[in-house]
Amino acid sequence: MVSDDVLVERVRSQIGRVLSHPHAIRVTANDGHVRVSGSILAQETDNLLVCVSAVRGVKGVENRLEAHEQAGDLPELQGGNGRSGARREWLQANWSPATRLLAGTIGCGLMANCLARRTPGAGLLGTLGFGLFLRGLTNLELTRLTGLGAGRRAIDIHKTLTIAAPVNEVFDFWTHYENFPRFMAHLQEVRDLGEGRSRWVAVGPAGISASWDASITRIIPHEELAWQSEPGSVIANAGVVRVRPAEKGGTRVDIRLSYNPPAGALGHLAALLFGSDPKSAMDEDLVRLKSLLEHGKASAPGKRVRREELVGVTSEQSPDGAVLAPGGQGI
Repeated sequence: MVSDDVLVERVRSQIGRVLSHPHAIRVTANDGHVRVSGSILAQETDNLLVCVSAVRGVKGVENRLEAHEQAGDLPELQGGNGRSGARREWLQANWSPATRLLAGTIGCGLMANCLARRTPGAGLLGTLGFGLFLRGLTNLELTRLTGLGAGRRAIDIHKTLTIAAPVNEVFDFWTHYENFPRFMAHLQEVRDLGEGRSRWVAVGPAGISASWDASITRIIPHEELAWQSEPGSVIANAGVVRVRPAEKGGTRVDIRLSYNPPAGALGHLAALLFGSDPKSAMDEDLVRLKSLLEHGKASAPGKRVRREELVGVTSEQSPDGAVLAPGGQGI
């Protein structure tokens, strides 16, 4: 059986063939059922739905698209290239596994030739080889690898989890982001500036701190919360959290973050080499979040936090710390 994460990657690798603005589309999957949402040009809608339905492992497609006859002033639909059909694989934003493997193999060969010959020409080819190797390894376009012209989207992180707590409770927790440093290891401080603005301070590799201001861009109570960094931020970033009732009870949380560190994905790769892995760190943070909402306590690096210590948390708890629904019934 294909995992939801793999299915999402398969879909994303295909939609660039039929869309002029593939990055405007959000893709999520649940047990083989794929949901597509975001802004799209109306004339491309049918092609997208047919394309997604044809992806191996897709059992069904839920259409949550916002179709527009023209791009208008929508920033996500500006620029782009028209699609009259499938583009050549090498021009795709997302490469297939076979193309990535080929690019990595060619890249390694060119780098080996550079080390063996050590001539200016070999050095130039070695640089090209290094680019091909990274392109195949990360499946990111050149702009996102270097961070040049990539805006907030050099790196994407997508996570989904189910929390045994009511939807409204989980959503309210996310809106009190000043609590995040209590369970997120990389955050030192999040301060509410009022009017949907906040100041964030994070610690990176080698203990280096970075700060930026962010603004809420969209909020649908108990459904969706989106934000983005303000212009001039050291680390351009954006994110969206969506919550909905899980089929077997509790809340399904879908989190998508995108950020552009200095030097783009190359800077991200350098951070990995020095032991800082944002994706793994986020996994650990979400485990603590789940424990905090389900059991009322969690352990963060060097500290322990209990639910009653947090701002804006009003849920009842049993004596052992378990979260209680209204009326005192455990969930």
